[in-house]
Amino acid sequence: MELLSTPKNIEINNITCDSFRISWAMEKGDLERVTHYFIDLNKKENKNSNKFKHRDVPTKLVAKAVPLPMTVRGHWFLSPRTEYSVAVQTAVKQSDGEYLVSGWSETVEFCTGDYAKEHLAQLQEKAELIAGRMLRFSVFYRNQHKDYFQHVRMHCGNVMKPSLKDNSGSHGSPTSGMLHGIFFSCNTEFNTGQPPQDSPYGRYRFQIPAQRLFNPNTNLYFADFYCMYTAYHYVVLVLAPKGSSGDLFCRERLPQLDISSNKFLTCCVEDGELVYRHAQDSILEVIYTEPVDLSLGVLGEISGHQLMSLSTANAKKDPSCKTCNISVGR
Repeated sequence: MELLSTPKNIEINNITCDSFRISWAMEKGDLERVTHYFIDLNKKENKNSNKFKHRDVPTKLVAKAVPLPMTVRGHWFLSPRTEYSVAVQTAVKQSDGEYLVSGWSETVEFCTGDYAKEHLAQLQEKAELIAGRMLRFSVFYRNQHKDYFQHVRMHCGNVMKPSLKDNSGSHGSPTSGMLHGIFFSCNTEFNTGQPPQDSPYGRYRFQIPAQRLFNPNTNLYFADFYCMYTAYHYVVLVLAPKGSSGDLFCRERLPQLDISSNKFLTCCVEDGELVYRHAQDSILEVIYTEPVDLSLGVLGEISGHQLMSLSTANAKKDPSCKTCNISVGR
C-alpha cells in the first residue's frame, strides 16, 4: 500500500481551559484513505517543578478520522493555563487490524486558557453548598508583619498599594497573576462576633470599618473556591468600586454577586443603617482593588499566635477534593 504523507502546517485555535481545535494539511490523495488520527499531547515540563514528583504521562490520543478542524476536549488530561506540545500522525487501519501510519508532524506548542465565567459559576454553586449561615461583622482586617506597615508609612505615603495576586487557589482562576488588589479578611468567631486573635500572616492587624470598602457603590465578584488538603475551604471574593479598573477587569471575567443577597458576603440596609454579614463555614479572602490609606482604620497588635500552617500564599489547590473541584481542568 502506498505510504501516507506527513501532516504539515499544524494550526491550533479556539483554545479554552480544557479543549482546543486542531487542523493540518494532508496530500489530497490521503484524505480519502485516512481512517484514524494519532495525537501526541505532552505537558511542557516546568523548570521549577518538583524533580522528585512523578512526571505526567504523555497522552497518545487515537481518534477516528473526521473533517478538520477537530476539537480535542478532556479535563482528564488537559489543565487550564498550562503549556502543551502536540504532534499528529495519520493512519489507515488495514484488514488485519494493523495500521499503516504517516510520519509524525512537526511539534507545535500552545497554552490552555483560564476558567471562563461558566466554569466559575459551577465553582460558585459548589461553594454555596457549604457556606453555612450568615454572621454579622463590622470590620475588614489585614494582618502583616511590623516591617510591612512601617514600609507603608515611610515609603508609600501611608497608603497600602494593590499588588499582583499570587498563584494560590485554583490553577484556572483568571485573577491569579492578573488582578491587582489588597487582601482582607472578615471572618469572625461565632461565639464573640469579633475577628480571631490568631493569624498566619503577621502579628500586626489593620482594621477598617466595613463601609469604607463595601457599600452600594461597590461591586462584588466571586473569584475562586479551593482547599489545601484540609477540611476547611476558602472562598475568594473581589470588591471593586464601580467603574474602577478592577471593576472593569472583573466584569469581563468573573460572576457578579448581588451585594444584598448572596451566600458569602452581604451589605444590606436595615433600619436605615448598613449591616454586614459573612458566611460562617468558609474562610473568606476578600480582594479590594484600590489603594487604602492607613488613616481610614486602626493598626494594632494581636494577642494570639501566628499560625503559619494556615497561610495561603501561593497555596496549591487539592485536585482530588470532590467538594471544591469541577469537571474541567483543575
